[in-house]
Amino acid sequence: MSRSDGRSPGQLRDLNLELDAAPYAEGSCLISAGQTRVLCAVSVEEGVPGWREKSGAGWVTAEYGMLPRATHTRSGRERGGVGGRTQEIQRLIGRSLRSVIDLEALGPRTVIVDCDVLQADGGTRTASVTGGSAALWSAFEGLVKDGIIERNPMREMVAAVSVGIVDGCSVLDLDYPEDSAAQVDMNVVATEAGHFVEVQGTAEGHPFRRDELDELLDLAIEGISGLVRAQKAALGIG
Repeated sequence: MSRSDGRSPGQLRDLNLELDAAPYAEGSCLISAGQTRVLCAVSVEEGVPGWREKSGAGWVTAEYGMLPRATHTRSGRERGGVGGRTQEIQRLIGRSLRSVIDLEALGPRTVIVDCDVLQADGGTRTASVTGGSAALWSAFEGLVKDGIIERNPMREMVAAVSVGIVDGCSVLDLDYPEDSAAQVDMNVVATEAGHFVEVQGTAEGHPFRRDELDELLDLAIEGISGLVRAQKAALGIG
């Protein structure tokens, strides 16, 4: 299969992780995946939601938004409350990040990861998970250095990528034109150890077979391994 940007079917888009892109945040990462760019910024607040108080553990949540001109045509700001799609994405990001965090080690603190899409060309939710994970690690290392927590509560990294079937071929890390034309579109979240956190798959053209699903999942895990290597390289960890 020939892709518009010249990539092979199993190749990630050009990836860049810029740490400390938002210097006032406890941790931040500007992630660029092809033409998609998302700024992930971490804020740490003392205290937890009321329903969490008796647990003694912390809480990690995420918020997601898209700038009006992140796309080719202007989209309105969500001033009256977030819509259903935004809520779905926020919950996905939050679940993904919590899956690798020891909330008891965090203590009674609330961590908010703001993911703001500066430019969208497909894969904004997956980029948010990948960039948010790097930003969180950076923030937690800062808390350890400042003596606020004893150790980094992240057990391992987590990342996400899209896979799909386009023109009958399984491909990794879809851009917007590929996503729009895909017969099968899937978002996969997995940990550094290769354990799945979430799989969201939809058949747009035809129902997909079990062997096609297995092929897509294998492709996703390979891609996530590459994303984790990039995260660790940016963070300077082994």
